[in-house]
Amino acid sequence: MITTLTVLLVLTSLLLILLILLHKGRGGGLSDMFGGGVSSGLGGSSVAERNLDRITIGAGVIWFSCVVALGLLMKVKYGN
Repeated sequence: MITTLTVLLVLTSLLLILLILLHKGRGGGLSDMFGGGVSSGLGGSSVAERNLDRITIGAGVIWFSCVVALGLLMKVKYGN
């Protein structure tokens, strides 16, 4: 069980890195330094951006659940 959760945690961590890097820079941060500040002033998000947001949130929930489950399993197994 611990091994399965650890593998799932690593996979979701890599997926989150990829998904976060795919997000469009909103300006005002480090994204301006790398050319992200030259965005158009269109209000609202496209369907692709909203879907990317939903997938990122889903992966984040899975990642957080793995962290909590691993913490509980380690506490039960090792007693501290």
